[in-house]
Amino acid sequence: MSLTALRGAITVDADEPHLVADATRELLQTLLQRNALDASGVISAFFTCTADLVSAYPAQAARDLGWTHVPMLCAADLPVRGALPRCIRVLLHVDWRDGAAEPRHAYLRGAVALRGDLTDGAP
Repeated sequence: MSLTALRGAITVDADEPHLVADATRELLQTLLQRNALDASGVISAFFTCTADLVSAYPAQAARDLGWTHVPMLCAADLPVRGALPRCIRVLLHVDWRDGAAEPRHAYLRGAVALRGDLTDGAP
């Protein structure tokens, strides 16, 4: 096994705790599914949210998925003018299988505008 990083982002329609949690779970589950991983292979998770998302921590949604063994950190995005609003980003460090295919990142909903080139057209 070796270490690799998976990137992803997703947007939410409003700053509501259940919407932040649902979007975070969708993003994490998509990253794991696309890369044929399970949560036991996640070493750490670093989340950021835009300044307009303050109702919930994305890490709590990950813990609700059972990620209690994963060190996680949440931070605020830089407040750049014109940035994509209501966006949750994640950087996962994972145990990567030797010889596995290239990592498949996940940019979902409105976040596809950030790095559509990294989504490889996967659903």
